[in-house]
Amino acid sequence: MVNHTIRAFDADLESLDRHISEMGGIAEKMLADAMDALASMNTELAQRVIATDPRLDLMQREIEEYCVRTIARRQPMAVDLREIVGVIRISADLERIGDLAKNIAKRAARIANEARLPRAIVGLKSMRDLAAVQLNDVLDAFAQRDPERARAVWERDVELDALEDSVFRDLLTFMMEDPRNITFCTHLLFVSKNLERVGDHTTNIAETVVYIVTGDPLPIDRPRGSDSPTL
Repeated sequence: MVNHTIRAFDADLESLDRHISEMGGIAEKMLADAMDALASMNTELAQRVIATDPRLDLMQREIEEYCVRTIARRQPMAVDLREIVGVIRISADLERIGDLAKNIAKRAARIANEARLPRAIVGLKSMRDLAAVQLNDVLDAFAQRDPERARAVWERDVELDALEDSVFRDLLTFMMEDPRNITFCTHLLFVSKNLERVGDHTTNIAETVVYIVTGDPLPIDRPRGSDSPTL
């Protein structure tokens, strides 16, 4: 009976891992598609990203319910309980990343008919690339239960903050050069903030991975660059 319970609990944890992997894949695709929609002013692609968000929301609720049922059935202790609580936290961060991707897609659809300024999007592409690497690395760290890889993601967050500062300055310059750029660039400022927030959620996940594996939290204060402007 004890062996059966252990095997059943292992199956529960494996199922949760698969659900997190699926959520992570959806969040990664939403982010990539939202930025592709912005770069190409593709409103159809933007709408597909927006339409995907409810699926991610539903998955997060299902994971939370599964975790609650698992806790009730298995009454886990120590590392097993950390695993389940960690999954709840990670699913919430992935759901929020989906929300941020949706917000980017909404802005892409809104400015599709604006006068384009291609060079204004270059910095955002760099931010997207770094955020995507961070997200992929932290999902791998969770799958492998690798606290060192998770810590590396946490420490690299400063790079995304620095990129956001650079994008902020560039967009302000474009707006001062030509007032007709103001509306377009203002939307891009919000996109840069959304990408910076994606980075924050990847660091949240990194903190959770370290906690799951070691039981110890990372420092409260993350490595920071210069203070980013608030939008």
